[in-house]
Parts: sequence; structure tokens; C-alpha cells
Amino acid sequence: MKRTIFTTPVVTPILRGMFRLAFRILGWRVVGNLPDLPKFVLIGAPHTSNWDFIIFLALAFHLEADVRYMGKAELFRSPIGGFFRYCGGYPVERNKSQGLVEQMADIMQESERFILVIAPEGTRHKVREWKTGFYHIARRADVPVVAAYIDSTVKSCGIGPTFQLTDNLESDIKSIQSFYAGKMGVHPHKTSEL
Repeated sequence: MKRTIFTTPVVTPILRGMFRLAFRILGWRVVGNLPDLPKFVLIGAPHTSNWDFIIFLALAFHLEADVRYMGKAELFRSPIGGFFRYCGGYPVERNKSQGLVEQMADIMQESERFILVIAPEGTRHKVREWKTGFYHIARRADVPVVAAYIDSTVKSCGIGPTFQLTDNLESDIKSIQSFYAGKMGVHPHKTSEL
């Protein structure tokens, strides 16, 4: 697998130290640990701000995780597109979702280790229901879903339970969403009430 910001000698330990120090200074704490599994889909919610990306980076560094994520293709075509790739990003054409689930599931299956991070809300705005792409990718790749969260009310972020998915999408989603009850994003007024 290609080197990322999470696996580059010298750079990674320096950034890890900087993010840990920033968390300490800002009063944020990290709760929980990643499961000892080679592959899983890590969902992050609530997603309410562009700052979520910075918090995601800090959490990944704190947990010493080598994570991947999907981002809108425009980000990767911008002048800093290489940076987003270096941060583990895979560009996605949002208006061409055809085959996306299969592509990501195949990449996960072909990899020895792979942690795919997805924001199930799919946007920083309040939504009535989650997008289910993360569920379908996990089911097709036959990997569990792990819950990661931000809770600005108590300045914490971290890792929650691991969910083994069943054939019942509606029941599985409700079970996962119940973990997020009461957790507020960076912009609490944008937190989805599901």
C-alpha cells in the first residue's frame, strides 16, 4: 500500500505529537481504542463542520491508525489535491455512484489491512436519514462496522462499539444510530436527529 501521512517515517511521529499536544491544550480527550481487526468500515458522526476533518486526523494519529477515506473528486483536483491523497483519500465522483460500493469493497477485500472511514450523513448539514453506502460496502466486503464519534458538549471524540452486520439493514442502522444518541457535532445546531 502507498505511503500516507499515517505511515511516513519522521513525519508521522512529529504530527502525532503535534496533534496530541493540540488536543491537550484545547481540552479535548480521546476515548476508546480501535478493535484489533485487519479490516473494517469506521463510521464517523455527527458530521457538522469542516473541522471534523482536522479532528479525524487528530484521532487517527492519536490511535496510530492508517486510515483511508472517500472524498469528493473536486478536492483531489484542487491545488492541494495531492495532500488529500497523502492523507489516505480516494476521490469519488458523487454524481456517478454507479459501482462505488463494489469498487471500495473489492479494494478492501484485496488488501491485507484496510480501515475505511465514512461519514454516514454524507454532508455537514442536518439530515433526516443516513446514506447507506457504508453498510453496503461493509456487507459486500464482509467486514464489521466500527463507530467513531465527536461530542463537542464534552470535548471528546473516540471509538465506540463494533457492529457485526446482519441481513436486516433497517435494524442494523437503528442499532448503530442508537450509539450516537445525545452526541453533538462541532456545530450542535447541525447535528442530525435520527
